[in-house]
Amino acid sequence: MRIAISILALATLSACSAANETETVDMALSSEPGEHIVSAVNDTARPESDTQRDAGRHPAEMLTFAGVQPGWRVADIGAGGGYYSRILSGAVGMDGLVVSENMDWIVERFPQADASIAALSEERDNVVRLVTPVNDILAGYDNELDAAFMMLIYHDQAWEQEGFPPPTRDDRLAMNQSVFDALRPGGVFLVVDHRAEDGTGDTTVADYHRIEEAFVRAEIESAGFELAATSDTLSNPDDSRTISVFDPSIRGNTDRFVLLFRKPL
Repeated sequence: MRIAISILALATLSACSAANETETVDMALSSEPGEHIVSAVNDTARPESDTQRDAGRHPAEMLTFAGVQPGWRVADIGAGGGYYSRILSGAVGMDGLVVSENMDWIVERFPQADASIAALSEERDNVVRLVTPVNDILAGYDNELDAAFMMLIYHDQAWEQEGFPPPTRDDRLAMNQSVFDALRPGGVFLVVDHRAEDGTGDTTVADYHRIEEAFVRAEIESAGFELAATSDTLSNPDDSRTISVFDPSIRGNTDRFVLLFRKPL
């Protein structure tokens, strides 16, 4: 077994009061991943380069936290080479669907990632390859999806790269609205990213590839999402948050926030 079957995920559940203020309740969630998740993570067909990342990414915990079920239709936004797309494909099964999306700038700069998704979609009938601009990320999936995952890629939508014009804040807001529109009422949006220091917004993306948790939350909530829960499964208090996520001393073990949003019923 590559994963621990027992999970203790610390979560913060948020509920909105009649005055539209958020009341936060701290509680511990003890749960075990279903067999569909265990099998997907332990699939021997997964590339070794993927399985080597499991210890730092905790994919079973992430899918369990999001509540992924067999038959779900899930978007993997900014899928890269398909680390999560492959696991989600196994977890949702052939009655489900994985929309494996890469932004057009990712495909242009990292064509090997797109090639990996194309190969995965040929290999698995429940995986659909999608390439879109940032501001129109899930066009055509109105109220159809049960969940969307955006793992360690939100900050890159504010990344100023040489030769590639960065997505604007308006692009990100349109992106979040597109995700909101694609989810069914009650659908969930799981966002994981490298945590920056409080108050820095998106100003450290270029240097550190980090983004402020509160900044991300505010942008996503502006689309109409409600924060359903947070988890500290990927937190690391020993990370100073003042160095690049690619620094050898912290790579693969950064302090990351885990935000679970829900589209209101």
